[in-house]
Amino acid sequence: MEDQEILSKFHDPASRNVAFNQLVRKYQSKVYWHVRKMVVDHEDADDLVQDTFVKVWNHLENFRQDASLYTWIYRIATNECLSFLQSKRRKFFLPLNDVGAELAQKLEADEELAGDEVELKLQKAILRLPDKQRLVFNLRYYDEMPYEQMADVTGTSVGALKASYHHAAKKVEQYVNEHFS
Repeated sequence: MEDQEILSKFHDPASRNVAFNQLVRKYQSKVYWHVRKMVVDHEDADDLVQDTFVKVWNHLENFRQDASLYTWIYRIATNECLSFLQSKRRKFFLPLNDVGAELAQKLEADEELAGDEVELKLQKAILRLPDKQRLVFNLRYYDEMPYEQMADVTGTSVGALKASYHHAAKKVEQYVNEHFS
């Protein structure tokens, strides 16, 4: 179902719930994996996806369509992730490296990655990146999102995103070469 059709149904009180269910079915998996790459833990990802769709429900009526619906939902999910990671650091007084180490431990216990040594090494390297660089790396590398769409999701210029991705890729490459060669 097309986004425009979902939005039209959502604006009709008689079909609002049906439209929202269609929207969730359409985007839930993509949003889940986007969030999961940032926070690693399945339970945390589930909670953040639910929080994301609660915000979508609460604000969809005022969605101005400046960007695509997909981009708007991704932006909400991205902000939820960054806020979650920031609050986790504050709550436990953890420096960036310790959060990365904690997430790396969760990665090793993740059954989805069991036996995939290359992906596990890549994920450990990605977790060493600052949150925003990790976000840019994930959006570009895994989601193959164009820089223009990433700019809409992150509120960052295309040039800054290209530089951030370049620095992130170099850091990932350096980490993999130093730790897994």
